[in-house]
Amino acid sequence: MRRKLSETDCKQLANELAGLQLLSDEKLNQQFKITYRADPPPRMRRPLLIQALAYRMQEKAQGGLKPATRRLLTSIADDATVRRARPVARERRIKPGTTLLREWHGVQHRLTVLEDGVQFAGERYRSLSEVARKITGSRWSGPLFFGLKSAATEGLHGAA
Repeated sequence: MRRKLSETDCKQLANELAGLQLLSDEKLNQQFKITYRADPPPRMRRPLLIQALAYRMQEKAQGGLKPATRRLLTSIADDATVRRARPVARERRIKPGTTLLREWHGVQHRLTVLEDGVQFAGERYRSLSEVARKITGSRWSGPLFFGLKSAATEGLHGAA
């Protein structure tokens, strides 16, 4: 989880990160061994070594990944280890001719799904998101706006 750094800590971290560029290859390798408690991979080049060290330094200063993200990554790694396929959420397909209704600020909006888009207010649009944007004046996930995805599913899968 993220921690707020003081201005002094922020400056100190920035100086340490900048200092990585000045280290010799030997010193970078030593720092990697200390940080990760392992030798760097044999073909790991200098820029990637610096990025790996910088990430870990920032992680220690500001906090790491959320516990839920850690669990998800662990689960994915476990599945990959035993070569188990992870289920992938299929994209919901809406049949042409389907009519979708959405009430927004007391006004009911109706659109019809076409083979290659949607028809709304006598005009053709490429996606539900374009129609949602037209109705609300701001960016929305069209499927979420029209109730085809729950907010929980949207958050879990990170779809936009």
